[in-house]
Amino acid sequence: MLRNNIPLFLLLVFIMFTSCDPNRVFDVYQPVPNKWHKDSVVSFTITPPDSINAYDLFVNLRNTNAYKYNNLFLIVEMVFPHGKTVTDTLEYKMADPSGKFLGTGLADIKENKLWYKEQVVFKEKGNYVVNIQHAMRENGKVNGVVELEGITDVGFRIENLVKNND
Repeated sequence: MLRNNIPLFLLLVFIMFTSCDPNRVFDVYQPVPNKWHKDSVVSFTITPPDSINAYDLFVNLRNTNAYKYNNLFLIVEMVFPHGKTVTDTLEYKMADPSGKFLGTGLADIKENKLWYKEQVVFKEKGNYVVNIQHAMRENGKVNGVVELEGITDVGFRIENLVKNND
């Protein structure tokens, strides 16, 4: 009898953890096939809730032990509703000097919540598009890593600013 209720129990736990986050405005992941190809762009279409309040933006990643680097370079592009595009090349630390991954999680998959932009006000009404691709290089090599192993999911998150009650 208990065995039949395990999927229901896991679903309820998932709903509890995902619904109890008052800061979350947008939080979507997209899976990456076996290897993340250098030309593969992960895109998110966002309709901001308003054009007045400021929000914090994050790139979320899930990685496995197959990820063999201690850092990660990403190209993140935000396309505004009226066509303006802002492109950033970002570097994130993925492991400490001993090689231990910095993400959270007890199993083989680690979750990483990486800062992208702080206090962003979406002043233009309409849909924004965020495009993310990796830009990894190996030391001493001219060409980039064509197929990046160990990244299982790429996500994008928008949060309400955390207010201090001072």
